[in-house]
Amino acid sequence: MGRIRRASTHDVSGVYRVCLKTGAAGGDATEEHENPDLLGHAYAGAYLAGEPKFALVAVDEHGVGGYAVGAPDTRTFESWLEQHWWPTLREQYPLTPEVENARTPDARLIRRFHRPSATRDGLLEEFPAHLHINLLERCRGGGMGRALIEELTGALRQHGCTGVHLGVAPENQSAIGFYRRLGFETLASRPDELVLGMRFV
Repeated sequence: MGRIRRASTHDVSGVYRVCLKTGAAGGDATEEHENPDLLGHAYAGAYLAGEPKFALVAVDEHGVGGYAVGAPDTRTFESWLEQHWWPTLREQYPLTPEVENARTPDARLIRRFHRPSATRDGLLEEFPAHLHINLLERCRGGGMGRALIEELTGALRQHGCTGVHLGVAPENQSAIGFYRRLGFETLASRPDELVLGMRFV
C-alpha cells in the first residue's frame, strides 16, 4: 500500500525515473533518450528545488512510484527558472550546431532549455497555477492519482489560487479521461498538446 508525502531532495532520482518511465504519453520513454536525465531536468526537477511546498511523491515498498508537482504562480515560476534553473543546464548542454539541427528527442529537450516557451497571459488570468502528475503502472488504478491531485490542488486553493492548468498529450486518452473525471475542462487544443484547467472560485 502506498502513501503520499512531501517530496525531498532524497526523492530526486526517483522522480526523474518516474518522469522517464512515463515520458512517452504515459508510457516508457527510456528507449527514446540517450540521456535519461533530460526529461527530469525539463519537467520535474525544478519543482523540487523551486517550489518544494507544492511537490508531492507517492511511495511504496519499491520507492517513488509517482509524483505531483506544481507552482501557484506560473509567471513567477518561469522567472525563477530563467534565473536559477536554465542557466546551469545551458552551460552543461550547450546549443551546438549539431543540437540545433538534430531531430532527436534529446536535442529537442536541450533546445527547450535554451528557448523555453512562455505560457500565454490569457490562460494565466483565470488559471495562474499549473501542475504535472505522473504515475508508474504499479501505482495506477488504486486511487493514488486522485489522492495526489486532490492534495496538490487543495494546497493551491489554500494558497489563494483561482485556478490551475496542465498540459497532456492528445494521444494519452486514459490521462485525459482521468482529468475530466476530476473536474478539469478543455481550455485549448493543439496538435501536440491538450490544455486542461480547473477553476477554484
